[in-house]
Amino acid sequence: MTRSEAAVDASIAPDGLLARIRERCAEVADRARHVHIDLGALGRLAGTLASEDPPLLPEERPAGTEEEVVASIVAWNAVNFGSGWFPHLRKRPGLSGARSLAAAFAEHVEEAGAPTASWLAEMDAATCAAVFDQPHPGPVDDLLELFARAWRDLGTLLLDECDGSAVTLVADAGRSGERLAARLATMPLARDVASYDDLAVPLLKRAQITVSHLARAFGGEGLGHFDDIDQLTAFADNLVPHVLRMTGVLVYEDTLAAHIDRHDLLEPGSPEEVEIRACGVHAVELLSSMSGAPPAAVDHQLWQRGQDPAIKSVPRHRCRCTWY
Repeated sequence: MTRSEAAVDASIAPDGLLARIRERCAEVADRARHVHIDLGALGRLAGTLASEDPPLLPEERPAGTEEEVVASIVAWNAVNFGSGWFPHLRKRPGLSGARSLAAAFAEHVEEAGAPTASWLAEMDAATCAAVFDQPHPGPVDDLLELFARAWRDLGTLLLDECDGSAVTLVADAGRSGERLAARLATMPLARDVASYDDLAVPLLKRAQITVSHLARAFGGEGLGHFDDIDQLTAFADNLVPHVLRMTGVLVYEDTLAAHIDRHDLLEPGSPEEVEIRACGVHAVELLSSMSGAPPAAVDHQLWQRGQDPAIKSVPRHRCRCTWY
């Protein structure tokens, strides 16, 4: 194992994981050269936030038995990425790329049932294309290949370690979102850890949002009860930082701003891309302290504000990765 691999492993160890995410993101924000946080704009935005989670979106309310709901949530969040490909995705009328994929997946579950571990473990790109209503061959074939790999990894994890059951995966965490996120991050495409100067910066967007999705779907009860739910950080993607930029909270240096405004892709793991995500997480921590709302509740509110056509009409940063 190389020194960098050891640093990644240490950064996603279960004990202290959530504190480590916020501490490393705060350190990136303190060192950042391309992005800074405007505290005045931060205070103004904090005054507009509610203290609780916003209503659930349609894709956050899967139907079925307890086992089916958990299986659907875990499977969906295993492929809840791909924003760098979304401009080329076939979308549903009036829906974004993420919500188009979520709607297609929900329809598949309604017709075929929740994904089983054995089905996931045998996944291929052609099946993903059918599930998500995408042409194949087509312009997002490489994304579909990544979806297939992510689902195979999940299926293998469930079969090898959880008796084929997503419920066992969740129950094994013992009501700890931190432990569940750490276990999900053992899958290669969910090891969302950036390298910034000498820091290994865990972000774990999809692993954390799986925990939040379970909590919201079950109303914080049963398999949706996590003792540390309020310790989740923001889910570091490209839409919440964009909302923060549009409200003046995140300010990008001119070269980075021009790059994004031209619709140019950022390199995954570049200093600019890491700073955008980490500064977004840290800004949400500050907003949480100011508003009294847990970081995840702030994130959900900002993400839903990001569906505003006026916000979506302005380019946001994109890169092609499996993190978001």
